[in-house]
Amino acid sequence: MTEETWGRVRDELLRSVGKNNFTTWIEPLQLNGVSEGIVRFDAPTKFMRDWVSRNFADQIRRELEKAGVQVERVEIRVPEAGRAPRPSVAKPAQPKKPARPADDAELPGAPLDSRFTFDSFVVGKPNELAHAAARRVAEGGPVTFNPLFLYGGVGLGKTHLMHAIAHELQLRRPELRVLYLSAEQFMYRFVQALRERQIMDFKEMFRSVDVLMVDDVQFIAGKDSTQEEFFHTFNALVDQQKQIVISADRAPGEIKDLEERIKSRLQCGLVVDLHPTDYELRLGILQTKAEAYRGQYPGLKLADGVLEFLAHRITTNVRVLEGALTRLFAFASLVGREITLDLAQECLVDILRASDRKVTIEEIQRKVAEHYNIRLSDMIGPKRQRTIARPRQVAMFLAKQMTTRSLPEIGRRFGGRDHTTIMHGIRKVEELQGADRQMAEDIDLLRRLLET
Repeated sequence: MTEETWGRVRDELLRSVGKNNFTTWIEPLQLNGVSEGIVRFDAPTKFMRDWVSRNFADQIRRELEKAGVQVERVEIRVPEAGRAPRPSVAKPAQPKKPARPADDAELPGAPLDSRFTFDSFVVGKPNELAHAAARRVAEGGPVTFNPLFLYGGVGLGKTHLMHAIAHELQLRRPELRVLYLSAEQFMYRFVQALRERQIMDFKEMFRSVDVLMVDDVQFIAGKDSTQEEFFHTFNALVDQQKQIVISADRAPGEIKDLEERIKSRLQCGLVVDLHPTDYELRLGILQTKAEAYRGQYPGLKLADGVLEFLAHRITTNVRVLEGALTRLFAFASLVGREITLDLAQECLVDILRASDRKVTIEEIQRKVAEHYNIRLSDMIGPKRQRTIARPRQVAMFLAKQMTTRSLPEIGRRFGGRDHTTIMHGIRKVEELQGADRQMAEDIDLLRRLLET
């Protein structure tokens, strides 16, 4: 393979995977040669080798084949210690960039999604505080709250905001070392460092960043050694006034099996809840997405009322909502029909049916009992201790809110209680919701669990 060919392939990869992915994952690779249908690269770290092999090897192979190079397999290795990798041939000419730390190649995080920017994030009342806080962090100025902790259910925009912060920091402050990865990847790299006796390298890498962003931190719960290292990394960065951004599916205090000292640390910054979407926000998301699709599907007509119908009917999460619209536009394009209410109901019958799933009183009782760690038999039984009575009232409240059952019917499901007892329980929870933040968070979390 000639230098000119490899240069063209690199240029195509830059266009297809995006600048951030190219710089993080493709640019550090050094071509080692092509023989017998195998193209070989050297990577600076084992983590990079594994990540590129899983996520980019097929794309590299396809681009090489488009360029006329017959390749059956891509092999990536890490050179042995003390042996310098071969220089990459045909590195495209690029303008000189400001010098970066020498160990930059040792800092690969997870790839950023080019779609997840602040420009593409639709703001509404349920997420406006989270959006404003993320914007403040993305300015890259002095640390004002540390950490920024974003939490909410699936598909409410946590990961979108995390990626948007990282994108914005790269634009505003390219000299900053920003590391974004999932808690699962943090754990994987920690275990790998232990296995390969490189724990000091691990510590040095994670504690030398300017901004650390960890997605889905609930996944380290119950992993004692990983929690220990995360705790010390967190403290080291806070002591250096480095920014930390964390996301999870629930508030720090609600993450089961997470060490109390970590919960305390996570709560010392700004904790922001991304609430479930309301109708206005869902409609805004659909309108933004539909406008983008009109450019992809010129001539495709969208009848009045379709977006409003979808915003009313699909309330689970944004991913389902956007997925439904994507399918609808693709289907209408393939069959050459206008997007009408009839077409939407025909095309999205499974999604609409799932969105209409009815929650039962039994499901509510089971989820509430699990959440408060009490026995289901005690919730239905006669015990009146506060630790049982309060969860029972929460379950009554949710049964009234989330089912169509009458008060007498709900009473029968709660051990034959009178409907006035059910009314009292519901009113008590309504009062507590406004005065007790923990109660409000419990109700919100349980509602999300029951709706998914």
